[in-house]
Amino acid sequence: MSEFIVGLITQWSYLGIFLLMVAENIFPPIPSELIMPFAGYVAANGQLNPIGVLVAGTLGSLLGTSAWYVAARLLGLDRFVWLCNKLGRIATLSEDDIDKADRWFKRHGIWAVFIGRLIPAIRTLISVPAGLAAMPFGQFLAISAIGTVIWTAILTASGYLLKASYHIVEAWVDPVSTGVVVLAVVIYLYRFVTWKPIKDIG
Repeated sequence: MSEFIVGLITQWSYLGIFLLMVAENIFPPIPSELIMPFAGYVAANGQLNPIGVLVAGTLGSLLGTSAWYVAARLLGLDRFVWLCNKLGRIATLSEDDIDKADRWFKRHGIWAVFIGRLIPAIRTLISVPAGLAAMPFGQFLAISAIGTVIWTAILTASGYLLKASYHIVEAWVDPVSTGVVVLAVVIYLYRFVTWKPIKDIG
């Protein structure tokens, strides 16, 4: 994976950064903590403009995260509830859970999206509740852009300053991403094991 990322940026420069960041937001296992620091390193060597790197990374990230938002928005909350009811224990979500989550997101959605865009592994997933809650697309895009610029700038600057040691960033950020994924899996398994069907009353 690392060789592929390095090779694509080396050969395609800004377009490579853009495409990798699109893919990173659609397929989370592709690490932005390697893409942008390496791009920053290349910029430090004078082969790319750091502003161009930041713009390419931000635009690619926004396009990728928007794809998840649109997919969730097209699915809609009602169909999502229906799907969870059909999946039962596998979904581990009841209509009450979804209703509470939807109301919470509608109250705190702006902060949820902003902070979510700064957390590895959550960066992509935060688009789904935003789409299901029908957050206005303009608002979603604006808040996502702010969080994305901050995250992308931090990674780019890290690579720019560390230069040939840019891979250190991945070594620091990757455990955070792994921890978030492990926590999510543990929570899911707990809900899966303790899930009980809601009994009809009357």
